[in-house]
Amino acid sequence: MKKLIYTLGFVACLSTLSIAQEHTANDGHNHGAAATSTAAPVSTAEIKFDKMVHDYGNIMQGDNGECVFKFKNVGKEPLIITMCQGSCGCTVPQCPKDPILPGKTGEIKVKYDSNRVGPISKSVSVQSNSKTGTQTLQIKGNIAAKPVEEAFPTNQPSQGAPLEKK
Repeated sequence: MKKLIYTLGFVACLSTLSIAQEHTANDGHNHGAAATSTAAPVSTAEIKFDKMVHDYGNIMQGDNGECVFKFKNVGKEPLIITMCQGSCGCTVPQCPKDPILPGKTGEIKVKYDSNRVGPISKSVSVQSNSKTGTQTLQIKGNIAAKPVEEAFPTNQPSQGAPLEKK
């Protein structure tokens, strides 16, 4: 549902921007030179991840659901990660708050709630000032249910009722 709301909001913003540009461009003035001189420069920061997908494989319910995505700023200016967001509440990413200088590395830690049983297919969106913009990391795997412990032993023979002494 969140993705649908974000998508609709994004489309609405783009529509508003495109209408605003049409109105200012058709006012009879030459805005070509002014638009090129005030345009924001393209970022030269660039993020490169060591992997885009982490596969937990088969793990047991309650096992450690943490993984790390390492990355490097291969660009020419500091990399600033503005947002990291999991696709649901069971996927919680931790991103660096400080800028990553050119040539330096960083990591994004992701914790998945492994108390949920079944297949995993979740994503983490990473927004930054990188040339590539938003990147999507994925986690996948399968969580098997923990074996149920028996409350009472089943292998002991029944002894029946105790005998009364006379």
